[in-house]
Amino acid sequence: MFPLKDENPTKRFPFLTILLIAVNTAVFVFTLLNGTFEETINLYGMRPVEVLAGKRLETLFISMFLHGGILHILGNMLYLYIFGDNIEDVLGHGKFLAFYLGTGMIASLAHAVTDPTSYIPTIGASGAISGVLGAYLVLYPRAKVYTAVGFYLFWRIVMIPAIFFLGFWFLLQVLSASITWMTGLTEGVAYWAHIGGFIAGAVLILPARARLRKRRRSSHASSYGSY
Repeated sequence: MFPLKDENPTKRFPFLTILLIAVNTAVFVFTLLNGTFEETINLYGMRPVEVLAGKRLETLFISMFLHGGILHILGNMLYLYIFGDNIEDVLGHGKFLAFYLGTGMIASLAHAVTDPTSYIPTIGASGAISGVLGAYLVLYPRAKVYTAVGFYLFWRIVMIPAIFFLGFWFLLQVLSASITWMTGLTEGVAYWAHIGGFIAGAVLILPARARLRKRRRSSHASSYGSY
């Protein structure tokens, strides 16, 4: 199953969300067309063994804007497009950018700590986007997500509350991480980065949730007259 859109309107235009999608896409297309795709990944991918030794820390940032293929970037940008605008709406443009980059770097560190001897370069925006998903679950657990669910030729679109859609997504990451840890096998997916980013996003958004609830109570109270 995969999401198509959410039923959760915003008050302001998601400038940063659109810009992040544009930058990620531009970097992917540029490296693909100019023939430096593999070289760029090898040079700027985040290698746990290097980062934990205090070396090439800039890759914590740069690696967030690199992707390994068309399906990789399409999936990440779809999730960012659907869920990012609401988090940007709550935080504002500047704070949203700091939130996105911060959860992305925390996600990379989570992966590094769980695989400290790895020289394999890790890339992708999924750690930062996982932070967005964690924040969305905390702020809008009841928001409806239009989701395509099916098998082969049999598909239908259903509306799933975010708490179930994102909760299932997070559970899938935990189960996948546990299986790869127990078996020693790897699927080429940094599941612990997803888990770390999701938890970081859920925690870091808590002050914003408190402010949002306070505004809602104030708005609700002001809708009643006094006699």
